[in-house]
Amino acid sequence: MMNAVRPRVLVVDDDPDLLKLLSIRLKAAGYDVKAAESGEAALAQLSLSRPQAVVTDLRMGGMDGMSLFEAIHRDNPALPVLMLTAHGTIPDAVTATRRGIFGYLTKPFDPKALLDELERAVTVSGVADPTAKEIGGESVRGDAWRADIITRSPQLEDLLAKARLVAESDASVLITGESGTGKELLAQAIHRASARSRRQFHAVNCGAIPEPLLESELFGHTKGSFTGAIRDYRGLFQAADGGTLMLDEVGDMPLSLQVKLLRVLQEGQVRPVGSTATLDIDVRIISATHRNLDEEIVA
Repeated sequence: MMNAVRPRVLVVDDDPDLLKLLSIRLKAAGYDVKAAESGEAALAQLSLSRPQAVVTDLRMGGMDGMSLFEAIHRDNPALPVLMLTAHGTIPDAVTATRRGIFGYLTKPFDPKALLDELERAVTVSGVADPTAKEIGGESVRGDAWRADIITRSPQLEDLLAKARLVAESDASVLITGESGTGKELLAQAIHRASARSRRQFHAVNCGAIPEPLLESELFGHTKGSFTGAIRDYRGLFQAADGGTLMLDEVGDMPLSLQVKLLRVLQEGQVRPVGSTATLDIDVRIISATHRNLDEEIVA
């Protein structure tokens, strides 16, 4: 399953025998396992071992599994936590998943089910996995999705783990940061890690194009809609259909176009300049800006 770079897993249980059994099974499956006999010990281990997933018992003396999860989630919201319990009920499971637990298994659990959930968890957390993974129908190995981002920074590794997590969804994304910090590289990484990776990635700088031209560039236009429009033009929203469109420096986009962008986000439709018809599109939008948008809104 794994090569020399093994995913790190932290296992937490106040039953020494079960803790040892879990550790043996997970090590045999190729994981680098760290064990803790209490929630407090697990928190102490986190900064040292930096696991890609946590497997914890729910009912423990002292800090229980939910309290441990909440403590982890405050500082590491992208770290997947799998919950094990001998006291499982449907309400417990519903409550746990609503609060953000990645997975929930009731003892005695099926070892294969645990391994399947754990593999899914470390994949989402962004661990380098040497086995080929199908992303968008394309075989992508390990951390190839983030190959252009080279770092030893724990903060950036946490950010990349969150990026891998959000890539699994179709949610729109806003990336903020100073100019030159690699916002477009992160956007491209999210695209490559998503189910849209085989479709187009387009980027446009919203602050570098005059308003009339930017509207046409984004939404397209029809022949004769303005001087120089000698043919129909599809626009970037249509060109990126099925893929990803990055709106760089979205904070510099004119207000009139922001209103039209809102319709795209809400309805999944665009209307080319000069046209009376709307077109359905399926585009994941990633925006980026160096501005503090909260302050801009207040101002």
